[in-house]
Amino acid sequence: MKKRYAILMLAVLSLVTAQAADRPNIIAILTDDQGWGDLSIHGNTALSTPNIDGLAKEGAQFDRFFVSPVCSPTRAEFLTGRHFVRTGVYSTSAGGERINPDETMISQVFKRAGYRTAAFGKWHSGMQYPYHPNARGFDEFYGFCSGHWGNYFSPLLEHNNQLVNGKGFVIDDFTERAMAYIEKHQDEPFFVYLPYNTPHSPMQVPDRWWNKFKDMKLPPDHPKLQPKYLEHARAAFAMCENIDWNVGRLLAKLDELNLADNTIVLYFCDNGPNGNRYNGGMRGRKGSTDEGGVRSPLFVRWPAKIKAGTKIPQISSVMDLLPTLAEMAEIEVGSTKPLDGISVAPLLLGTAENWNDRTFVHHWRDRVSVRTQQYRLDHEGRLYDIPRDPGQQKPINSDAPEVAENLKQVADKFRSEMLSTHGKDFDKRPFIIGHPNAKRTQIPARDGIAHGNIKRSNRFPNDSFFLNWTDLEDFITWDCEVGKSGTYQVEIFYTCPKADIGSTVELSFNDHVLTGKITEPHDPPLTGMEHDRFERIESYVKDFNRMTLGNIELERGKGALKLRALTMPGSQVMDFRLMLLTRLDG
Repeated sequence: MKKRYAILMLAVLSLVTAQAADRPNIIAILTDDQGWGDLSIHGNTALSTPNIDGLAKEGAQFDRFFVSPVCSPTRAEFLTGRHFVRTGVYSTSAGGERINPDETMISQVFKRAGYRTAAFGKWHSGMQYPYHPNARGFDEFYGFCSGHWGNYFSPLLEHNNQLVNGKGFVIDDFTERAMAYIEKHQDEPFFVYLPYNTPHSPMQVPDRWWNKFKDMKLPPDHPKLQPKYLEHARAAFAMCENIDWNVGRLLAKLDELNLADNTIVLYFCDNGPNGNRYNGGMRGRKGSTDEGGVRSPLFVRWPAKIKAGTKIPQISSVMDLLPTLAEMAEIEVGSTKPLDGISVAPLLLGTAENWNDRTFVHHWRDRVSVRTQQYRLDHEGRLYDIPRDPGQQKPINSDAPEVAENLKQVADKFRSEMLSTHGKDFDKRPFIIGHPNAKRTQIPARDGIAHGNIKRSNRFPNDSFFLNWTDLEDFITWDCEVGKSGTYQVEIFYTCPKADIGSTVELSFNDHVLTGKITEPHDPPLTGMEHDRFERIESYVKDFNRMTLGNIELERGKGALKLRALTMPGSQVMDFRLMLLTRLDG
């Protein structure tokens, strides 16, 4: 019986592999905080992005493609094809960036169809299993899971849930990894997700790119900026040209391997620009639900099927990408939940006949905006005719009262049916320790709650650490659930000056306790500022020491993971960045 089952499974696998062999490869490039206006093809004369522009000229260019106002919501919509509010995402950190485990990911769709799947870069959709990219259909992951990172030059990263050191500037590193993966799997269909983390701050870029812009004067059609913010714009443009160089390297690799003709390459951004710079005169930037905050480029190149120079005026959404790519690859989505996006493959392939008007709702914090092909109702109820008024300068509520009322009803329905049942107030998800499918669990300061005198190194949690641990009454907690009982090795990443060494710390979870002592001094300076081209708002970083605290027995179940000090011979316990738990018994 077992032999017949094994033969059957091999036959099924062979069939899937054979079917997949003729399907197109897919590379999805997503940039972070790059606005619609940060490309030369969109009229920005301050920079040159010929490789990215070439994708539009050699394939299809969408005129009005929309994403969400900030990072993690856009990622959720791309990965699931559903509005981010439905997926469990409501924030960009502290657990609110996690996509519910019961959502079907685009990576799972393509993996089931026989594709090799990989992601290189910024994940920002959950760190611990079952939210980790390796748990969501990606065979290969190299990058970081947080919303932003504190250092872009050879930083601490992870490779398939193991901590490693990066090599060089992160975007260059991610591209190198992607090219190596493509070369390794060139004879198999692959789905490669390349979520770059620039030009998100900190504004760091190698000299090669910065030197062109450091003294540049902006062209007359750019916003007039104070000297301080001019530096930010210059850094962003330098980072965008670095992205373009890396896109060029990737495309050249496809040519070298003779893969370009049957590889779909798409390029888009996650929100509006992260600064007041050229954006085609649109109102709004990152975080805004206005046109400039949610309009993104979308270029799709597939030489075998998409006619060069195709221009698509119909509005579309990042939620459309999953069903579109699935249709072009001729595979089933297989989601148990209805998608909010639709396939725009007919527009790309020139087979569309009639196309219905669509309505999109953009939301962030308390702001809700509604967009149709012609109109946008902003979060204050003002109606604009976008083709005539792309900068949203003159409301037309009195000229089109029925349109304004209809779109107001759409916004009200979204608030009553979506926002009333999804969001932070409904989040009961603990952080998972020791998921059955993961031996290692990262528990960062980002996800912890400080008590007493302990402070976070920055109000933005993503790449922060805890400091000012100066009293025995101070402690840190994490709302957790152990997924599998067992013995876990505990490692901590810390710093502590020689004068304060010797504190005894206790880690506890329900009835289980581990004690250990900080015995090795490690007091490096803050770093990061030496690479910054503009003063950052996020935390600086340190080279934290990795130390084994000991082993702890954990039983499956929920509880509070608590880290406290039992003795403190000096003036402080330590600065704390990360805890790593590794299950030792399978």
